[in-house]
Parts: sequence; structure tokens; C-alpha cells
Amino acid sequence: MRVSLFVTCLTDVFFPEVGKAVVEILERLGCEVDFPETQTCCGQPAYNSGYHLETKEVAEHMIETFEPAEYIVTPSGSCAAMFHEYEQLFSGQPDLQARARALANRTYEFTQFLTEILQVDDLGAELHATATYHPSCHMNRLLGVTEAPYRLLENVKGLKLIPLPHAHDCCGFGGTFSVKMNAISSRMVDEKAQHIEETRAGLLIGADCSCLMNIGGRLSRLGKPVKVMHIAQVLNHLRQRGDEKDAD
Repeated sequence: MRVSLFVTCLTDVFFPEVGKAVVEILERLGCEVDFPETQTCCGQPAYNSGYHLETKEVAEHMIETFEPAEYIVTPSGSCAAMFHEYEQLFSGQPDLQARARALANRTYEFTQFLTEILQVDDLGAELHATATYHPSCHMNRLLGVTEAPYRLLENVKGLKLIPLPHAHDCCGFGGTFSVKMNAISSRMVDEKAQHIEETRAGLLIGADCSCLMNIGGRLSRLGKPVKVMHIAQVLNHLRQRGDEKDAD
């Protein structure tokens, strides 16, 4: 099975270890992974800001970049969801609309790909920690991926998963929202941090680097001793590896 990695901007620039974990897991499961080097931003910041003409240029480029791919996998539900917006973006342009639809049909968020396509629930991971999980908005509401992360985490040996109060509340990032509506965004992430603290978990797990960057940054500024990990890092924490300390 040939998989093309759509790494996303935040993973590429701020969380390269997440991209590495995704590749290691996919290769361990027998996938042939390639990385189209011409990939760029998916265009979501421009799209959400109303710059749809500019987004079309980016979208057409990304369609061309990933057109040869058998499967496209990304460690971000938010960016995967943006690929699904391309079809509407090219309304009135039948050829591009059809190509956009085909692209979306081959694109999967990482945990979605593991459970739906590879039919894997247990990756042999082991991490002795008390954790809570933050479900990101786009992954849940737009992609409809809700159960896959929990199914995978349930099979991580030693991991105690505590339900997060008001888990489906947005963390306040929302891309450009956190810049344009800074005061509201700050209140939202403060509430998220408070709910995480209520669980008494030492580890916060998420499936979107954007949410983890926002929440992790706030927890750090508040002086909260909570470690943040992408779910790919957790699932790649194999029994024979001892390169990371457990989070209590």
C-alpha cells in the first residue's frame, strides 16, 4: 500500500517529531511512504479569512501535487478537512471539482487511516501515564472522526485515560480566530486548561498540532506541569523504547 504524507505546516515547522512518528508507524505496518516535496499549506488560513480566489491557487497546486497518490495521510484532522472543502471551492468548474472530490476521497486523518483502512486498533504501544484526550473541532465536526483515537488509546498498555470535562469545547485556536479574536480565544483556552487540570492528568493527548500548540503554550505560561503529546507519538512509544520519561 502506497501512502503519501501530507505533513502540514505546523508539523513541518514546529512538530517534526510527529511527522517522524507517523512515518515510522505506517512503515512498520507495511506501507510504502513517500513525501511529495512540492506540498505547501492547504490554504485554510486564507480560506477562513475569505480570500477564496487566493485559496483556489493553493488548492489547485495541492491537487496536482497529490494527484498521483494512492492514499494521502495527514496527522491533522483540520488540514484533512480542508481538502474536503476544495470541491465546494471549485463550484462551477466541473473538471477541478471532480479532481478535488477524488483527492478528498483518498485523504485520511492519521487515526482514521489506521482504523478504517489498515483495520488496526492495537499498535503494541506502551506508555505508563495518566492522560486525558482533547478532541479537535474539525476532526470531530467536519470529518466525523470521533471514535478512532479512543480505540487506539485504549490499547496502549499502561495508559490510564481520564475523560476530559467539556471535551468537545473548542480550545480557542481556530487558526486566524486566535489572532482576530484574541480576548475571546484566550478565555476559551483558559477554560480548556482549567478542565485539563481538573482531571489531574500529567499528559494531554491530541490529534491536531494546532490545538496542542495552543493548549500546550497556555499550560506552560500558567506553569501547569502537563506534558503534551500528539497521538502518533503515543502510539509510536513501543515497549522496547525507553527514550522518553513516563508522564504521571
